[in-house]
Amino acid sequence: MQLPLLAPALLVGQVLGQTHDISRDDHAWAPAGPGDFRGPCPMMNTLANHGFIQRDGRNITRENAVNGLRDGLNFNPTLSNIMFDQAIIANPEPNATYFTLDQLNKHNLLEHDASLSRSDAYFGNNHVFNQTVFDETRKWWQGPIITASMLANSKVARQLSSKAFNPTYVFTLVTEEFSLGEVVAPVIAFGDTENVIVNRTLVEYFFENERLPTELGWTRREDAVSLETILHATDTIRNATRLYTEPINSLSKRKLGRNPHFG
Repeated sequence: MQLPLLAPALLVGQVLGQTHDISRDDHAWAPAGPGDFRGPCPMMNTLANHGFIQRDGRNITRENAVNGLRDGLNFNPTLSNIMFDQAIIANPEPNATYFTLDQLNKHNLLEHDASLSRSDAYFGNNHVFNQTVFDETRKWWQGPIITASMLANSKVARQLSSKAFNPTYVFTLVTEEFSLGEVVAPVIAFGDTENVIVNRTLVEYFFENERLPTELGWTRREDAVSLETILHATDTIRNATRLYTEPINSLSKRKLGRNPHFG
């Protein structure tokens, strides 16, 4: 909301954690500046870089998050409210009504080992984009279109690498759910959510620049993203991470306990 007087507008901007800047109202991209907060989530950082949420990454309220996710990515309010409820726990203050992006950096709360684009906390900075880690991830994306199988392979490979070389590796069942959501995020934002595929160029541009790929022809999807959209895509990735090839019903019917072959 724009107020008619400059002084009240500046005051409101400071309360919300950013100064009011008319030149940025068109959501042009700008990188974080000195004193701005960013976190381990490339998408939240991107929304801040475009001004869909506070550009300084501070004091993100429920209203800020819901409006930003709607305006930037066309997430419906139900989904956006769920995401805010997950993020608000990062603010340690009792009964907090906002969070800052840097609060998301707390290790093993929401941020976790085996990120697609960040180093594990054990090795140092766990929230700034790491090109070496991302190169390790994208080598599994073989072709101009990234499929669910490719995304699943890169996720499993990052977990194996982290488990092998990080002596403090932690990856719980709760972590798995967050991880699946993060892996599928580029598909939700830029790809075909029904078939769970996405243009590789768009994804690489997004990760490496923390910028919406409008310069490459991307536009916000017309249909709102719902919780059902997310669940379908994450289940597709979950199924693709399985390293056995038989359907679940075939495995459950087999009398594995009677098989004497252990070789």
